[in-house]
Amino acid sequence: MTSRCWRWWGRSAWPWTRPLSTGSTPSFRHQFSTQEKTPQICVVGSGPAGFYTAQHLLKHPQAHVDIYEKQPVPFGLVRFGVAPDHPEVKTAHSGRCAFWGNVEVGRDVTVPELREAYHAVVLSYGAEDHRALEIPGEELPGVCSARAFVGWYNGLPENQELKPDLSCDTAVILGQGNVALDVARILLTPPEHLEKTDITKAALGVLRQSQVKTVWLVGRRGPLQVAFTIKELREMIQLPGTRPILDPVDFLGLQDRLKGTAWRQSTMLTEVPRPRKRLMELLLRTAMEKPGREEAAHWASASRAWGLRFFRSPQQVLPSPDGRGAAGVRLAVTRLEGVGEATRAVPTGVMEDLPCGLVLSSIGYKSRPIDPSVPFDSKLGVIPNVEGRVTDVPGLYCSGWVKRGPTGVIATTMTDSFLTGQTLLQDLKAGLLPSGPRPGSAAIQALLSSRGVQPVSFSDWEKLDAEEVARGQSTGKPREKLVDPQEMLCLLGH
Repeated sequence: MTSRCWRWWGRSAWPWTRPLSTGSTPSFRHQFSTQEKTPQICVVGSGPAGFYTAQHLLKHPQAHVDIYEKQPVPFGLVRFGVAPDHPEVKTAHSGRCAFWGNVEVGRDVTVPELREAYHAVVLSYGAEDHRALEIPGEELPGVCSARAFVGWYNGLPENQELKPDLSCDTAVILGQGNVALDVARILLTPPEHLEKTDITKAALGVLRQSQVKTVWLVGRRGPLQVAFTIKELREMIQLPGTRPILDPVDFLGLQDRLKGTAWRQSTMLTEVPRPRKRLMELLLRTAMEKPGREEAAHWASASRAWGLRFFRSPQQVLPSPDGRGAAGVRLAVTRLEGVGEATRAVPTGVMEDLPCGLVLSSIGYKSRPIDPSVPFDSKLGVIPNVEGRVTDVPGLYCSGWVKRGPTGVIATTMTDSFLTGQTLLQDLKAGLLPSGPRPGSAAIQALLSSRGVQPVSFSDWEKLDAEEVARGQSTGKPREKLVDPQEMLCLLGH
């Protein structure tokens, strides 16, 4: 057997053992006799949460982990959710376990069937949906979720029919998190800078024709409550050919808050966390200070702009005169009430209209229920759990966004996933999981075969990977992503 080592977000690699061939399934008797002392564990979802959970589970010297993924390709958010001009977080390494792609749990195989075949099942399938705005006009052409837009330019198969209309001058993004900044950056980045990324060919073609010159990012609360991080903000400030638009009025008093009493009273914190303080200082400098000579020249020659609109809550997407598109967003001007984590935006009664031709909603992701047998809190969009143990379902666990909600960065998911893995291994050691042998993938492969489902193995993915890299070489890109699952399966001879 050969192993392939990848780098996962700059961290050291761990070994990957090639999965069992889907074409040669051992007999159940052989499985039972050779794996009697082998914990069989499966993870549903091959994004960061799934792989990090698997990494921790493999600390058990005899555990075998199978990762099931509904897409034919692995890596989830790293492939489909990270901006294409962020290659430093898009390369991954693989662990010692088997990958089974093109298998949709809940459709091709049920969670009870997985629980029957494995000693433990971990659900790590992420947040596949977006939070709705729930305002009039949301259904108009020209309005879409940032999640779908990100999936479109990153090659997520289900979003390839999006075809966003970028013929307008102004776009409005509702939300002020990292996803919102990612989308704004892609809309405003000169196409020649995107040519050398793994953005899809179709998306690059549309962006070349884009007429968008101004992007507004709208938030209900103020600068202190922005959800993006300093790295993404700095990239926006330095983006070639663009200038920031920040209203100094929004930042009055912020400097005093950073220094002392006013901050502590308004946030109920004894001191400002260093990352938040650095972020606020960068916002303050950009909004309040005169730019240096080089920066001033850069901004003066900029043909595009982006801005942050604070204390604004969307009330309605305004239709164009013919009703065939968006013409703007009606915003309620807000003020803040409460302190600390309880700070909330309340309307002042003042309304204003912000003209635009494209509206992107970036107010959060949410998970979907995967199987009727799995408890699900539809209000919070998570699987009810205690330290990763699914409530009232022994042997079933969860990690990542479906466990805690769509918050945090990849490092947060890593910590969270390790904790779920640790919980599972503790339960295994304490004898709380089913005893006796379990067939693992042998049983599931037999079920899938009887249902006409052809899984994609990790070695299959390596062939697709090589094909993408080869297609990208002709244009100087790191890869040209395959976006059609049927084409992928055809290339594999499935």
